[in-house]
Amino acid sequence: MAYYIGVDGGGTKTLFALAGDMDIIATYACAGGSYKDKGVAAVVDMLHGGVLRLLAESGVALGNIAGICFGLPCFGESAEGDRQLSAELAKRFWGTPIAVVNDSEVGWAGSLGMQPGVNIVAGTGSIAFGRDADGRTARCGGWSEFFSDEGSCYWLGRKTMGLFSKQADGRLPKKALYSIIREAFSLEEDFAFIDVMEEVYIKHRDKVASMQMLLMRAALSGDDSARDLYVQAAGELAATVAGVAGRLELPPPFPVSYSGGLFKAGDLIMAPFAEKITALGGYLQEPLFSPEYGALLLARDRFGSG
Repeated sequence: MAYYIGVDGGGTKTLFALAGDMDIIATYACAGGSYKDKGVAAVVDMLHGGVLRLLAESGVALGNIAGICFGLPCFGESAEGDRQLSAELAKRFWGTPIAVVNDSEVGWAGSLGMQPGVNIVAGTGSIAFGRDADGRTARCGGWSEFFSDEGSCYWLGRKTMGLFSKQADGRLPKKALYSIIREAFSLEEDFAFIDVMEEVYIKHRDKVASMQMLLMRAALSGDDSARDLYVQAAGELAATVAGVAGRLELPPPFPVSYSGGLFKAGDLIMAPFAEKITALGGYLQEPLFSPEYGALLLARDRFGSG
């Protein structure tokens, strides 16, 4: 039996899966984090610990693993950082074949089953990855949360903060978001929001991203200004997909799949996103498999005996 391990890393959580002959026999989940945020040593420790948990649960020895694929955030964006991360993982998993790719690639592999098309990841961050029929690949977006990651939960989290400030000071009418945030943070007066954000939230990507949950509550409660932010996010995500499709010259109609926590917002994001993808000449395809299973598929593709 051939055993593989697939890992889907993200800004909020990391998912591990171990499969025998591509049937999953053990899974594990832990906190997320990129090596740029937490450092190479901390991320390697986390990944090593997760793999050991899988092996202990399944009773499979590391020596029996045919290959591991790690899909990790920020990989491919810093030559020196990538070199350090790859070297430390190779040391920790000495003797076991490993591959390290960006998490957008495992999202594509899972959602489209390794077939041509584009996958958009919209979780804490956002990024698109695609492959054409000739095996050429391209990615778009995901440069940095400070000036990119458009349409992501982090991006929407920042927009949520701004929308509250506008509703609070009269630039926009007070609607559902205003009262939802007041209640969520037990604000006795509006400007107390500044201290909470600056002292607790703004320094942490995952906390900023979590503000999207309050935005979703507001949108579902009828706040049209909150709902409009999802329409804006859909436009940003569609533009990212268009970047990949254009670089690969994908002929229409091409499949576009999706993964990441933002899509749990349902029709708030899916309806406008589907409309914009159709306008690009694509069509939405429900994900075939999870990103961690996509990492398993990549591991088998890279290290399988045929």
